[in-house]
Amino acid sequence: MPDPIMYQEDMFVVLMPGEEEVFMTPDELLAKLKNILKDRQDDLPRDLQQIDAIEDQARHLRDTSCDFDLNPGEAMQWYVVRLEK
Repeated sequence: MPDPIMYQEDMFVVLMPGEEEVFMTPDELLAKLKNILKDRQDDLPRDLQQIDAIEDQARHLRDTSCDFDLNPGEAMQWYVVRLEK
């Protein structure tokens, strides 16, 4: 069970193979995950196979994980960061 603090995110730092780190809002990360998942519906991890809607898959992935395999040996990673106000 994920820690409830995961649902109190301000921003995420997102790491993609071969790219610089990027800061994203929760909605931006959700959109990025949806875009990735739409082309991978035939090759989803087991926990996502039970979820029908891509939006729900992306939300589940964002809220319960911190990485997603893109290719063998390459993974997208994201971490919650707190920005001082």
